[in-house]
Amino acid sequence: MAEPATSSSDGRIFLVVVDDTPELRVALRFASRRAKSTGGRVAMLYVIEPADFQHWAAVENLMEQERRQEAEEILQKHSEMVQEWSGSMPMLYVRDGRPQDALLALLEEEPGISILVLGADTGPKGPGPLVSACAGKLAGKLRTPVTIVPGSLDDDEVDALT
Repeated sequence: MAEPATSSSDGRIFLVVVDDTPELRVALRFASRRAKSTGGRVAMLYVIEPADFQHWAAVENLMEQERRQEAEEILQKHSEMVQEWSGSMPMLYVRDGRPQDALLALLEEEPGISILVLGADTGPKGPGPLVSACAGKLAGKLRTPVTIVPGSLDDDEVDALT
């Protein structure tokens, strides 16, 4: 479930990591609006993290199928918003593993991805594990610039920035 992101003639590709946090919507809107204004596209990555359940292979396989189905449904739901905001369908990627590892692997596989857009949680627990990692220990390993969007922005504020 992925389209190659290798064509540089298509403009910038803004990658957003999809999760279940409230700040995701802000990151998607920001990336979509930037893509629209620059003639680029949005790409979305959903990472299916490994389950801790490994007792019976048949049950584990069923759980994996359910997680993949859920990932595809979530991406489809967010794709509709991205298409509305950006004017084009996003590229979709589903990967298995730890989010940091999957992100680094995708950036290596797809050299056309030019900007990573992450939404930051504004709560007391900090900006979130992926934002913290990308601003910290992963910063030197990333080959793309990272845009961190405050999760507290409303639509008007995002639109004013883009």
